[in-house]
Amino acid sequence: MKGGRQGRLEKLGVVVLLCAGAALFSVPFLWTVSTALKTNEQVFAVPPEWIPRPPQWENFQRAWTELPFPVFVRNTVLITVLSVIGQVLSASLVAYGFARFRFWGRTFFFYLMLSTMMLPAQVTMIPVFLFWRELRLIDTFAPLTVPAYFGGGAFTIFLLRQFFMSIPKQLDEAAMIDGATPFGIWWRVLLPLSRPALVTVVLFSFLAHWDDFMGPLIYLNSMENYTVSIGLRMFQDMFGSQLELLMAASLIHIVPTIILFFIGQRYFVKGIALTGLKG
Repeated sequence: MKGGRQGRLEKLGVVVLLCAGAALFSVPFLWTVSTALKTNEQVFAVPPEWIPRPPQWENFQRAWTELPFPVFVRNTVLITVLSVIGQVLSASLVAYGFARFRFWGRTFFFYLMLSTMMLPAQVTMIPVFLFWRELRLIDTFAPLTVPAYFGGGAFTIFLLRQFFMSIPKQLDEAAMIDGATPFGIWWRVLLPLSRPALVTVVLFSFLAHWDDFMGPLIYLNSMENYTVSIGLRMFQDMFGSQLELLMAASLIHIVPTIILFFIGQRYFVKGIALTGLKG
């Protein structure tokens, strides 16, 4: 009885700590929402006013129309969708090779791939830019999307490879008896069973490409090709003193990531929990 009461108290303490931490980390987001619904005078009021009266919903309309935000959002969605698809397909295919096939140098090449994670992006930034310039693809979406179709990144390959290795090989053998090819096993057996890991990869990839600032800044020159991250920077330069408009524009940028996270949260947590260190 005493042990049960102690266990309940420990769980209550954990819940209280989690709620306190969640409330603390929610303060910046709540301040952003509050500021986006204020007038300029209310933003700089002393003492600060957390509840805007009345809410200025037109701030979102102004933020949407002051700059061509629909164009920025369209470009960002296109780049993100193409990159996510390419990263999921190519990374899962490479991970399938490392997890299921035995070939000379497999371990060496796997660790060599992992070692690329220690290479700072700044080291390869100039050579990669010169490569795309020689191909005359600057100010296009190619430098921001095509690389996703060539492996998908070391971390993504590692994550999927570990998950694939947790799936029994007897399923592959059963599929081969039914006439499945290695490509068919990857497409019809491993990918459907790896939904939690794939959702995790989708979330990471979406966040990386949706919030990417450096890539569009380097490769895109014309406004009709700009992404939301570049648009926010332009918005800050033009309307830096109008914080209510800047916060409204920022919410337009971050709301899709929040929605996607809540939609895939269950699979995301499951994918992280089930991805072990086997092999």
